[in-house]
Amino acid sequence: MFPFEVSFPTHIYFGLGELKRLGEAAKSLGKKALLVTGGNAAKRTGLLDRVHALLQEADVDSILFDKIEPNPRTATVDAGAALARQNGCDFILAVGGGSVMDASKAIAAAARSGRPIYDYMRGNPSGTGKKLVPVQDALPILTVPTVAATGSEANNISVLTHWDTHEKSSINGPALYPRIAILDPSITYTVPARVTAEACADIFSHLFESYLISAAGTHVQDGLSETLIRLVVEHSLTAIEQPDNAEARSTLLWVSTLGISPFANAGRNAGMPLHGVEHPLSGIYDMAHGRGLAILSLPYFKQVILADRPERLARMGRHCFGVTAEDELAAAEATIDAVQHWYERMGITERLSDFGVTRDALKRMADEAVTIGGRGVGYLPSSRRLNAEDIVKIYEACL
Repeated sequence: MFPFEVSFPTHIYFGLGELKRLGEAAKSLGKKALLVTGGNAAKRTGLLDRVHALLQEADVDSILFDKIEPNPRTATVDAGAALARQNGCDFILAVGGGSVMDASKAIAAAARSGRPIYDYMRGNPSGTGKKLVPVQDALPILTVPTVAATGSEANNISVLTHWDTHEKSSINGPALYPRIAILDPSITYTVPARVTAEACADIFSHLFESYLISAAGTHVQDGLSETLIRLVVEHSLTAIEQPDNAEARSTLLWVSTLGISPFANAGRNAGMPLHGVEHPLSGIYDMAHGRGLAILSLPYFKQVILADRPERLARMGRHCFGVTAEDELAAAEATIDAVQHWYERMGITERLSDFGVTRDALKRMADEAVTIGGRGVGYLPSSRRLNAEDIVKIYEACL
């Protein structure tokens, strides 16, 4: 295990009905919120009306910004930041899924600094991202997640797409940790089956990526990751088939928060290479991030992890998917089959070609994955250094 430092400043309220705390939580952060959400779900389900009522009861004013799209774009963030500045908003209230929460963090940074958010993104041509990241200053943030997926409600990461170039990259920093997160599982009951499946694939990827390529001696982190993976697998189908199952929805929501927290990942000296491979897909083709990860994960297992770390795949299979084979290679292969079967049961069966991806686009995407995901080192760090040719082969296996 490598040395690490952990700071987890987000105050979390978790439980059925905990949305009732929204007014007092908001009042502790400021007097006027920029209320950030997407265009439809919060309104359709009546959640937005409940949020407005709770804010009014607490005498907290709000300005609505309901323009956030999936794979949120820098132009949208800049518009939200400008609205916050124009109206004197002193904190950001994010009500939505990962895209809304990621955009809200970026809005909080840009509203405070007055700079275009693209200035903060690594890989932007001016190179200013190297100077501005990690983000040290932002408006306070309060998150209310409406889907269990990204864990963005309590981490310091924001992933954005610069649509002019289709560059998808992240910003991060201590100021992007939400001050308060209200995790009410009942809010997630209305999440459709397709989105629930994509969300579970996203949680799974957050857990397995660093786990499979972890440094030696991470026994505590391994145990946490294995337990959380097993819980995602066990409760995913229940949540899909019984959307208002409180136990399943509560479990998935808490797992999503813990899955990308430092408690499961610190000390591994390992990142999330598959996210680097996937980002060009959702950045260019605007496909759901979790579905892209699921499609890519099987060839990643077969082409990379099976060759480099079969014992880790085997261990994941035995601890999380009920694999019983004693031989390490046989157990690793059985694990891949078990993951594929789980995806199929959740309804994830597509290929990249189903989303308009063509063979001609693969080299460009691979180059972008290395450039942006590799942070300038010329490869994606995984169990070995993944170059553009390695990544093209993973894409090819998914067409």
